[in-house]
Amino acid sequence: MDKNVLGTELQACCYEPKTGFYRDGFCRTGTEDIGTHVVCAIMTEEFLVYTKEQGNDLSTPIALYQFPGLQPGDKWCLCASRWKQAYKVGKAPEVVLEATHEKALQIVDFEMLLEHKYVKD
Repeated sequence: MDKNVLGTELQACCYEPKTGFYRDGFCRTGTEDIGTHVVCAIMTEEFLVYTKEQGNDLSTPIALYQFPGLQPGDKWCLCASRWKQAYKVGKAPEVVLEATHEKALQIVDFEMLLEHKYVKD
């Protein structure tokens, strides 16, 4: 059973658009996931612009990779190191802790994630 950063069972991040390295809705990872796509984040315009400026355009669809292109409000499994990079410059999006894989803690401090925790209304 995959666990989240809270130590409980990993919850789904998003099915629409279908996210995750394995496109199963979960921020699971494995040896072939070089980017460690384990942080379930809620996209913001600010983050999407920032990551595009860093050379990773998440807004433009790429059919070859079953990638729909993201909009503000979409949930997506981000590369932990990209999220940390955005955090350091004040552009990190909110994180769904229950859907963020525990492997994120090998790259990102729990306190950083906690600062950006998504709270349901």
